[in-house]
Amino acid sequence: MPTIEYERPFMYPYQTAILNSPARYTVTLAATKCGKTASHIVWLFEQALIIKEGQAVWWVAPSVAQSKIAYDRMKLQITDKSFFKSNETNRVITLITGGKIEFKTAENPDALFGDDVYAAVFDEFTRAREEAWFALRSTLTSTGAKCKFIGNAKSKKNWGNRLAMKAKAGNDPNYEYHKITAYDAADAGMLTKEGRPFIEEIQAAKRDLPEYVFNELYLAEASEDGSNPFGLKFIEMCCHPTLSTRETSCYGIDLARKVDWVSIIGLDKLGHVSHHHTFTKIGWQTTIDTIKMLPKKPMAMDSTGVGDVVVSQVQPYQDQLEAFIFTQASKQMIMEGLAVGIQSRQIIIPDDGDVVNGTGRIRHQLEQFEIEYTRTGVKYSAPEGEHDDDVCALALAFHKWKSSSSLGNYSFA
Repeated sequence: MPTIEYERPFMYPYQTAILNSPARYTVTLAATKCGKTASHIVWLFEQALIIKEGQAVWWVAPSVAQSKIAYDRMKLQITDKSFFKSNETNRVITLITGGKIEFKTAENPDALFGDDVYAAVFDEFTRAREEAWFALRSTLTSTGAKCKFIGNAKSKKNWGNRLAMKAKAGNDPNYEYHKITAYDAADAGMLTKEGRPFIEEIQAAKRDLPEYVFNELYLAEASEDGSNPFGLKFIEMCCHPTLSTRETSCYGIDLARKVDWVSIIGLDKLGHVSHHHTFTKIGWQTTIDTIKMLPKKPMAMDSTGVGDVVVSQVQPYQDQLEAFIFTQASKQMIMEGLAVGIQSRQIIIPDDGDVVNGTGRIRHQLEQFEIEYTRTGVKYSAPEGEHDDDVCALALAFHKWKSSSSLGNYSFA
């Protein structure tokens, strides 16, 4: 094995944070032209330096053309041209150490099954088919290799965006979420290829592009694509860092289903969230005892399925309890009501930034919630892999807030 002297090229701090992450999977939604490809070429090259002769690392892109762009850039970025040989037909770079860097396409996911892979970059993953990730994940199994996802934000229904939100939620320690906006690059001192401040190009793009396109390409924000019934801007407008300290006037309670959580949300007389308690269902008796101990206030509780049993156990202690059965029609009704409440700012939502155990869960779930128009009607639900317990509890609480004559219809100006 020859002695190799290697010095990593200059990186901006936001690039280094991704490359040095200990997480097995980093999922990065990034603005265009912010250095995501160049930095990940460096990372994959570094991984190729430490593998054994005959072993391989992969760069996977949606198309042959995109794969070849990265392949050509990798050859340019390796300053010592005697350090590698290249196969133009198969887009393979073989280092003098014997390690190989292969540039694959996601066009045919079946072609990604097979060989052992010791590191991978999935470039423009939000523009590729989800089946390609399934195949790549299978290929990484035997080696336990790391994979870094990089791409622009797409619509919220895009599988890549859902994967990013899974990473952002922080429930799986194997995943780490990163977001790079064009303003992050500008603040770090990035220049255009002509040497102009990057901020000038951002400002020009903002003038030239539709808002949703600019948000995707420069702010790394997924477009709503008509799928979110509340509106991301309206959700943001309703957020406040802390819970209300006023007395809780009513409650909404969503009961756990399979892997879901029990969620209890209370609103004060002004419609501000004043109580937020979520927990996994250890046993129905624990849930029943928790609800029994709540102050005797108007409350609406999910009584769908086994929820009816919980209602029967709780009602003797909570005489202002309304049993609410979720059907497609009733869920549509209650979610439309919640949408009106959010868009008219009748509700104030706490957001402490903790999307795993804190009140940030409420905002996160509201932002992920989807409306889908199906053959049988309108369907409201969380995307696959997400939860909607806080959304349902908030909708039930707001339903009770509106219907309780003692509360009136306060609005927040």
